Amino acid sequence: MSAIIKTPEEIEKMRVAGRLAADVLEMIGPHVVPGITTDELNTICHDYIVNVQQAIPAPLNYHGFPKSVCTSVNHVICHGIPNDKALKDGDSVNIDVTVIKDGYHGDTSKMFHVGTPNIQGKRLAEVTQESLYLAIKMVKPGVRLGDIGEAIQKYAEGFNYSIVREYCGHGIGAGFHEEPQIMHYGKAGTGEALKAGMCLTIEPMVNAGKRQCKLLKDDWTVVTRDRSLSAQWEHTLLVTENGVEILTLRSDDTIDRIIEH
Repeated sequence: MSAIIKTPEEIEKMRVAGRLAADVLEMIGPHVVPGITTDELNTICHDYIVNVQQAIPAPLNYHGFPKSVCTSVNHVICHGIPNDKALKDGDSVNIDVTVIKDGYHGDTSKMFHVGTPNIQGKRLAEVTQESLYLAIKMVKPGVRLGDIGEAIQKYAEGFNYSIVREYCGHGIGAGFHEEPQIMHYGKAGTGEALKAGMCLTIEPMVNAGKRQCKLLKDDWTVVTRDRSLSAQWEHTLLVTENGVEILTLRSDDTIDRIIEH
């Protein structure tokens, strides 16, 4: 299977879905405070997606996932299931949102710091976001997936952090997860070349300690094996004729929506 090149009509739908996913992350920010539970955050996001946006939360019942967003706290790498444990001052939490509108997916995630940020958690989140921005700025037709993977890996490892290898970015559109898989490590000059009209996510998962992870008994929650902190950021992207358009850009992003080469 190779990447699905989107038609102009599909690209328009992807823009709408991407904007909605970004809006959910903007909406939920003020609610991420000490004392709130991730289940309460899930309910707020669910109600906003369904009632305000009149869209569908893609994670809900996806292969049996029980909630509408993923909330990954501290040493949880990804796919954390919202629960009734209260967030406390200094926690880091990734909220991962995927919205379906008119049959198309917008997928994005952001790191939030609860109360007074933990210094280590804040720095890890910053470096992870910088690695995502670095990768996004490379995207254009002809760039290979290995080029992107190597750039992210080298950047994160330059801070003595490690890249999670078991989970990756992906093509996206009418399908939640389409070809190709986007690894966040690799070798420049290898892998599929990007083409105009491809939509994909880049979503590096970076650990403060070792890269090894463990899947918990719920069959969803992935944690760092050494209990070190983990961070992740994600955007949905469109490869344009001469660069990239970020479909899930938020007002707090410090990168341009459209990058041309």
